[in-house]
Formats: sequence, structure tokens, C-alpha cells
Amino acid sequence: MSVDTDSPLNAAIRQFELAEANLCKLERLWSEIESEIPGGICFVESADVEDRCRSYAHILEHLPAIDGFKPETVPMDLDTIAQRRLDAAEIGEFECKVSTENAIYTPGRELREYRYHFNRARRRLVRDSIEETVKEIDGLLVALKASPDYSADAGANIESEHWETLKTKVDSLVMTLGRDMPTGSRWSDLTRHLRFGQANDLRDIIELDWPDVRKHVYMKMYSEDDPLPVEVSDLGELVKARPTGPIATKLNWSSLDSTDFERLTFALVSNEAGYENPEWLMQTNAPDRGRDISVQRVIVDSLGGTIRHRVIIQCKHWLSKSISVSDISSLRDQMKLWEPPRIDVHVIATSGRFTADAVAFIENHNQSDTALRIEMWAESHLERLLAMRPGMIATFGLR
Repeated sequence: MSVDTDSPLNAAIRQFELAEANLCKLERLWSEIESEIPGGICFVESADVEDRCRSYAHILEHLPAIDGFKPETVPMDLDTIAQRRLDAAEIGEFECKVSTENAIYTPGRELREYRYHFNRARRRLVRDSIEETVKEIDGLLVALKASPDYSADAGANIESEHWETLKTKVDSLVMTLGRDMPTGSRWSDLTRHLRFGQANDLRDIIELDWPDVRKHVYMKMYSEDDPLPVEVSDLGELVKARPTGPIATKLNWSSLDSTDFERLTFALVSNEAGYENPEWLMQTNAPDRGRDISVQRVIVDSLGGTIRHRVIIQCKHWLSKSISVSDISSLRDQMKLWEPPRIDVHVIATSGRFTADAVAFIENHNQSDTALRIEMWAESHLERLLAMRPGMIATFGLR
């Protein structure tokens, strides 16, 4: 499979790689210099430290800024450090001594801040690409699960044409993630099983490796610590202005795409008490290439004990179309991909509505003797849930 090595994203990643190479050199040089800094006033010449300081200054010139910030301080040589400490000691003021020590170790603080900004900027750069690659891997694994290779004898070699494509996509994910490769996951198991390429390896990838790796990839890419821009510096000024007027009761669902809507639903169940072990399920064969969400709903009964229901949530970001009876039948057929274990609750979450016939169909279904319960999370239901979680409205830009 050919790769466009001159794509804008690939070119941007190359620039980040060059910048990181320089950053790593600066971090190494500073670590070596810092290890030579004595604990007190010690006048000593060190040609090695002086050369490292010169190299540091030279590399620093080639380190690009990130949103206007870059380190500027060059490490002091050992004689300069001793002189600064001696001057501070002669002045005798505590603040002067603290200021001197801060100045000596400023390069390390600046490098740590730059590393922080670098990691965040790189995640922003590759986030969309990783999202797309993860979806493609999901789809390949669904196709492989439906192939004869999945049910073949354990030692049988995989014959499907999707297998080589899968390996290429995983390699692409590795290159795109870079330093953000998910440690603590089953990544090494995934690569080992891809290398062996037998039926038992395919089953392990689908059932164990990829669900765990994918979860860790999303944890890396979407940090809860990223800030949201606020247009005012003092909220008290808004209160003093005593603003009046109607409050919008409808959310701006059109500001989301299908992926955002899935992510919103995932965040909703991930942060809610009474829900455990949320996970993305692999891409289904649905025409809109959507993903389902699996989660355990925990019901605590003081008399009967704790009950856990397996819930599958299917997300439909439909702004101009309502969920019909035929849609429900199609969605329910797709859920068979996720059994066993048994599904207790089928949630259909939509930014649109349900037709009257669909509502009647679901109500009749839930009054029957079937064990599966269907729940409707329509636009109005989601808006009520989000009204009690205003932080999520802001996070996803729905106001």
C-alpha cells in the first residue's frame, strides 16, 4: 500500500520530529550540566560543562516556538554559578539567595514547560488522523471477524486480504502516536499477534488486544486537563451587569458531527455514577460507519443486592430524520454482533426524534415478555440530561 509521504500532515509530523530531536538533546545536555552543579560555592573550571553550555545555546537557536513560547535561558557555567552564589551570600538576604538558585535552574523549568506545550500541540496535530485510523482498524476487524479465518483452527494462517491492510493501518497508528504510544496496554500482545498471523492470533486481537489498546489510545488523545477558552476575565462583572432576556432551551446539535455526538454520549456514561466499564465497540456494518458503546449499568438494591445490566448504546446524529420502526429493527439486528454476553438494555441515542410509530413499537416491545429492554434517548431527553451537566455543554460547544 503506497503512502503519500509528501502529505501536509506527514510534513508537519516531520517538523515535530525535528523539533523533538532538538528538545531531547537539550534535555540530555541539561541533565548532564545539572549533575555537575555543586551544592555550594565552589569555583572550578570544567571544559566539559562549558562545551555543553555552548552546545545548549547553539541547539536552542534551532528550537521553534509553540504558540509564541520557547525556552530562552542558557545554562551558566560552574564559575558563573559560584560567583552568583557568592554575591548572594555577601548580600545576605534570603530573597536574593532564592532568586539566585531559581536563576541557576531556570533552563530545566523552561524545558519542562516547553515539553508540556510540545506534547499538547502534537496531540492536537494528529488527533483527527488517529480518530480516522482507529475507525478504519475497527472496520477491518469487523470484516475479519465475519471471515472464515476467525473460526478456523488455531494454527491456521490467515488468508483474508484485510490482514495485510490491518497491519499497515496499525503501523500507521504507531507512527502517528509517536511518544504517545499507550504504555500499560496490550500493545506488545497486539504487535506479536500481528506478526504471527494465525487464527488464534486474530481471535486474541479482536477479543482482547485491540479493545484494550484502543481505550488507552483515546485516553492519551483526549485529556480532561485541556482548558476551554472563556471570553471574560471576571465573572463578577457579568453579574454586576444584571443581564436579562430569554435563555435558550434548545442545544446547538448542528455544531457536532457524528464522531462528536458519539464522544459526547461516551463522556456522558463515563462520568456518571451507576455506570461502569464504558468502552467503544468495534465499527459495525451500519451505513453511517458508526460505533456502539458498551457499559455496565449498576443498580444497587438494599434488599436484593447489586445488579449489573449490560447496556449497548447506539448513537445516531440525525438532525433532519427521525428514528422509524424500520430503523429500530436494523439497529437491533446490528446488536447481535455484541452477543454473547447477553445484552440487557438497548439504548438508541439520537440528536433527533422518534416517529410516533417507533415510540409505540418500543413501548409495546418493553411490555412484552422479552428480556431485552429498549430505551429512547431522544434530543429532548439528552437536553434534560445535559442541562444538569453544564460543563459538558461547554466542552462540546452546544450553547
